[in-house]
Amino acid sequence: MDDAEPRAFAQLDAGDAGRAATVTIEAYGPAIHAYLSRLLAEADDALDVFQQWAEDLWRGLPGFRRECRLRTWAFKLAYHAASRFWRDPYQARRQRLPSSAASHLAVSVAQSSALSGAARREQLRRLEAELTTDERGLLYLRHDRELSWDECAEILSTGDAGPLNAAALRKRYERIKEKLGRLAKDAGLLEPDRE
Repeated sequence: MDDAEPRAFAQLDAGDAGRAATVTIEAYGPAIHAYLSRLLAEADDALDVFQQWAEDLWRGLPGFRRECRLRTWAFKLAYHAASRFWRDPYQARRQRLPSSAASHLAVSVAQSSALSGAARREQLRRLEAELTTDERGLLYLRHDRELSWDECAEILSTGDAGPLNAAALRKRYERIKEKLGRLAKDAGLLEPDRE
């Protein structure tokens, strides 16, 4: 178990909310930034949402009721900051530049060549980009951060849909793994099943 939570709570209990927020951001910030980078396609967008998360945490920490772990609450704040970003009317109007023929050709050539370890990881990241935002988020929380099913359910629950069930998340996670397996086979990263 990490020691950030008791240190942050000690600072809060001593009346130093700013120091408690600093401890929390320093402890969980790298993982939160990685999580947001998975959720958001553009690095600049991830940084913007990360900064909003830090502000939300700084303002919200004094009112944190300690009904869940501090880490869980921090990830939940990040998910909500990303959700606000997606709902922003500007984001809906913003147009991404279309891929050029050269980009498509480069991808084709890269796929046909032998993939080194770094290139293989990049190819896996591209496959992951074909997942929905919610799928990438769940994959990151459960696989990369090794959060419990209950923590994942707490983080991904929204006021609109109500609380998520941990068992339902496990099923969704299994479907994500199957989907990634199919995508990897289609991309030639895995051997096809032999009949």
